[in-house]
Amino acid sequence: MSTAHALASGSATLPRHVAIIVDGNGRWAKKRLLPRAAGHKAGVEAVRRVTRHARAIGIEALTIYAFSSENWRRPEEEIGDLMGLLRLFIRSDLAELVRENVRLKILGDYRRFPNDVVALIDDAVARCAGNDGPILAIALNYGAQAELARAARRLAERLPPEQIDEAAIEAELETRDMPPLDLLIRTSGEHRLSNFLLWQAAYAELLFVDTLWPDFGAADLDAAVANFGGRQRRFGGL
Repeated sequence: MSTAHALASGSATLPRHVAIIVDGNGRWAKKRLLPRAAGHKAGVEAVRRVTRHARAIGIEALTIYAFSSENWRRPEEEIGDLMGLLRLFIRSDLAELVRENVRLKILGDYRRFPNDVVALIDDAVARCAGNDGPILAIALNYGAQAELARAARRLAERLPPEQIDEAAIEAELETRDMPPLDLLIRTSGEHRLSNFLLWQAAYAELLFVDTLWPDFGAADLDAAVANFGGRQRRFGGL
């Protein structure tokens, strides 16, 4: 039985919230003697494939790590290419997200982006605000350490230390209205979290795959879900 059929029949365990560190665009392009921009463009196509398939198999929330707070260290030309692809993705896919009842969520301080990109993002989030279907969260200028620091500052301003516990911190995180993170995938063979969802990943299942992100598709997501379904999650218990 295929993973898709197993999910449809209820015989496989489906993670509610999947997050993906989308890595390997540059190496994908280098292997093909193409500019890095071509790898990023192919990476956007992979985002489109995977988000559609995640919805099709019933995943409630999908988070894509698209631009980290450390990515500003990349060459200015490459950052410009990424901004251009973000503009294109919003303009080309927003109508579909609205039609498919997707709730669009942005993690991170995207207001550092160019003004026109910020306006596009604000409009996209507003147009999806009335939806009540699956969540697509895109992490833009996101860093987990900065997220935790912001949460700590806000709590320190209004609560005494003895009232700051795990629940209080979780209520300040940008993922507070999302299901708990079940499965975190990183593509391209790297084995690190790169400052992504550090608090949320405390009891998530981690999966590192060698596939470069532009080559990742529906079958790869099915395989990841099947891998998740075969694991025993004890959350510290027996």
